[in-house]
Amino acid sequence: MAERLESESRKLLGRLRDAMAGHAAGQERLDEITSLIGTSMGCEVCSIYLFRDAETLELCATKGLNPEAVHQTRMKLGEGLVGQVAKQRTLVNTPDAPNARGFRYMPETGEEIYSSFLGVPIQRLGEALGVLVVQSKSAREFSADEIYALEVVAMVLAEMTELGAFVGEGAAMSARHSQPVMIPGTVGQEGAAEGHVWLHEPRVVVTNPIADDPKREAERLREAVEQLRVGVDKMLQIAGRQDKDQLQVLEAYRMFANSKGWMRRMEEDISNGLSAEAAVEKEQSTARARMSQVTDSYLRERLSDLDDLSNRLLRILTGQGADTGAEMPSDPILVARNIGPAELLEYGRSLKGIVLEQGSVGSHAAIVARALAIPLVVHANRVTTEALNGDHIMVDGEQGIVHLRPDETVGSAFRDKIAMLAAAQERYASIREKPAHTRDGVTISLHMNAGLMADLPSLPSSGAEGVGLFRTELQFLVRNQMPRRAELVALYARVLDAAKGKRVVFRTLDIGSDKVLPYMKPNDEPNPALGWRAIRVGLDKPGIMRMQLQALIRAANGRPLTVMFPFVAQMEEYTEARRLMDKTLAAEARLGHLLPETIEVGAMLETPSLAFAPIKFFEDVDFLSIGGNDLKQFFFAADRENERVRRRYDTLNVSFLSFVERIVERCEATGTAVSFCGEDAGRPVEALCFAAMGLRNLSMRPASIGPVKSLLRRSDLGEVRKVISDARHRGEMSVRPAVMAWLRRQG
Repeated sequence: MAERLESESRKLLGRLRDAMAGHAAGQERLDEITSLIGTSMGCEVCSIYLFRDAETLELCATKGLNPEAVHQTRMKLGEGLVGQVAKQRTLVNTPDAPNARGFRYMPETGEEIYSSFLGVPIQRLGEALGVLVVQSKSAREFSADEIYALEVVAMVLAEMTELGAFVGEGAAMSARHSQPVMIPGTVGQEGAAEGHVWLHEPRVVVTNPIADDPKREAERLREAVEQLRVGVDKMLQIAGRQDKDQLQVLEAYRMFANSKGWMRRMEEDISNGLSAEAAVEKEQSTARARMSQVTDSYLRERLSDLDDLSNRLLRILTGQGADTGAEMPSDPILVARNIGPAELLEYGRSLKGIVLEQGSVGSHAAIVARALAIPLVVHANRVTTEALNGDHIMVDGEQGIVHLRPDETVGSAFRDKIAMLAAAQERYASIREKPAHTRDGVTISLHMNAGLMADLPSLPSSGAEGVGLFRTELQFLVRNQMPRRAELVALYARVLDAAKGKRVVFRTLDIGSDKVLPYMKPNDEPNPALGWRAIRVGLDKPGIMRMQLQALIRAANGRPLTVMFPFVAQMEEYTEARRLMDKTLAAEARLGHLLPETIEVGAMLETPSLAFAPIKFFEDVDFLSIGGNDLKQFFFAADRENERVRRRYDTLNVSFLSFVERIVERCEATGTAVSFCGEDAGRPVEALCFAAMGLRNLSMRPASIGPVKSLLRRSDLGEVRKVISDARHRGEMSVRPAVMAWLRRQG
C-alpha cells in the first residue's frame, strides 16, 4: 500500500513538473495544476488561494468551484477555514466543512454542497504564500497519507511560485522579486544611500523540486549530510581548544546533524518524488513555521540551530552560497538577517549602507556602522525574503525606511534628498575650523565619539576638538578570545598618535546588557540592561580591569591620559574603581614604566541615582559625562530597544531637561567639568537646548558636529533659555514646540 501511495505521489509530482515545463501562461498553468491535483486525489474540488497583500487571500484558480469566482473571491487573514489555515499555518481537515467552526459561506463559489475539506498552507521557509484546498461531496476525513501528499504538493507549488512559474500574460500573480517594495524599519545610523543589494547569506534557490530517480536523490542527500557532519566535527575540534561554552552549543548542533528522525523524514520526502534539495527545504519550512509559534527561548534556539544546519546542507547540495564567485557590486548595500561586528568589519568602508532584518539600535553591528559612518536600518521585516543580489535599493537612515526596486518617482525624490544632505555637508565644511561660538558669546566644546581606528581619520575633518568617548569594548567584541595586554597597548597608543595631542576620553570596558563577549559565559538575566554590566563586571572581575588600565597607562607613555568608568550608580563604585587605578599606577611605577604626564579619571552618569550622590563624589571625580542614551531610558523607564515605548518620551520633556539642569548646577557648585554624550547630543535642536541648560561640552558622532555647530553659531542661548523657561511656566510637557516656533521666527 505504501509503495502504491509513493508511486502515485511521484506520478502526481511528475505531472506537475510537465505542467511547469509546458508553454502555458501563468493562469493557464495554474488552472491545469488544480485539475491535476483534484483528479489525482479523487476530489471534486481543488483550489489555490494566494496572498494579494499581507492580510488578503484571493481565489486564484479552481477545479470544481464556480470559475467566475476566480480573482473575485477574497478573504481576510483568519477569515473562514482558508483564512484560518493561512493565519495559523497549520492544516484544517474536517468531514463537515459547512458546520465547522469558522466556516464562511461564500455564495459566489458554490462550495456549500461539498462536505469534506482539507486545506494546507503553501509556504516557503516560513513565508506564507497561500493555501491549497481539496474538497469532496462525501463526508469524510482525509487520511494521513493524503494529507502528506497534499503537503508535498503545496511545497512544490511554493518552489514553483519562487521560480516565477505562474507569471505571464493573464497570470494569477505578479512576478516575485520584480515589484517595488517599501519596507519600514528602525533607524540604526542616520544617513542616506543608494546602491545594489549584496546579500550576506544569499538565498538558496531550488531549481529542481521534483526528481525522477529517488535512489539517486537519497544517495545525494546521504553524501551531503556526511559532508555536513564532517564540517560540524571540525568546528567542534577547533572550539574544544578554545571555549567550553561554545563547545556545548556545537554539541547540540552535532546532535541535530546526526538526528535519525531528521534524516528519515527527508528520505520519506524523497521517496515521494521530491529532490534532495526540496526535501531539505520542506523540513526547514516546517521548522521555521514551528519557530514562529514557539515562545520558549531554549526551543527557539534549537530550532534556529536546525534552520542553520538546513542552510548549510542546501549550500552543499546546490553549490550555492558564499563561495559561488558572485562579484560584489561597486555600490553594495549589505542585506542580512543579522551580522556580527567582526563580519561587518571585514566588509569595512566598501559598503554604502546596511539593512538588517533583526539587529537593534544598540547592537554591535549598529556600533560598528556608526564608527564607519554607514547608514543602517534595523528591524526591516522580511527584507532577506524580498531582496535578491543586485536589486536596486535605497536606504533612508533618517526615517528608517528601505526602498527596494523603487520606481522612478521614489528614486528621483530620494536622490534630491541625498543631494540636499551633500549640500548641507559642504556648508558645514566651511565652518569646520571655526569654534561653536553662539551669538551671545558662549563657546561650546564639541567632541566626537569613536570606537575603532577607522573613526580617527575623521577627527580633523569633522571639526571635533577631541574624542569625548572612545569605546574600548569593540576590540573585545570582535574577537573570539580575550585580547592580550600587548595588543591593547599597541591599539591605544595608535589612537593617541592619531589624535595628535587632542584629548581622548577612554571609557573602560562597557560589556553586558546587549554587548556580550563571545568568550564569556552569558548570564540569563531577566533584564540585562539593569543587570551585571559595565563597572559592575569590572569590579567583580578586577583582573580584566587591571589589565586594561595597565594597557592604557603604558600606551600613554608619558602623555596625558583620560579614563572614564561607565555606568556608575553610586559613589562607592567610583571610589573602588579609582582605588584600583591608583594601585595600578603605583605598580606600574615600581616596574619602571613611564607614567602619564597628567591623568584625569571620570565617571559616566547614566543612572538617576548618581545625580543625587553625596557632594563629596562631585568633589572627588575629575569630570562627569552624562550618558544620555542610558540615562533617558532609566529616567522614563522606557527600554530604548523597545519600539513601542522608546519614541514615546521626548528628550526635550520639561522633566528631563530640568533633571539635566540640576546635574549641571551640582557640577558648577563643585567646579566639576561635565559633558553630555549620546545620540541626542548630535541632534541640533536637542544640543541647543542642552547648551541653554548650561552644558558647555557635547560629544557625538562625527557627522553630527557640523549641523550642531551650524545651529549653535546662529543662536542666542539667553533667548533659548527664556523660551524654555516660559514653556515650563506655562506647564507644557515638552519645550520642543516652543523652541521650534522660536527657530522658525529666527529664519
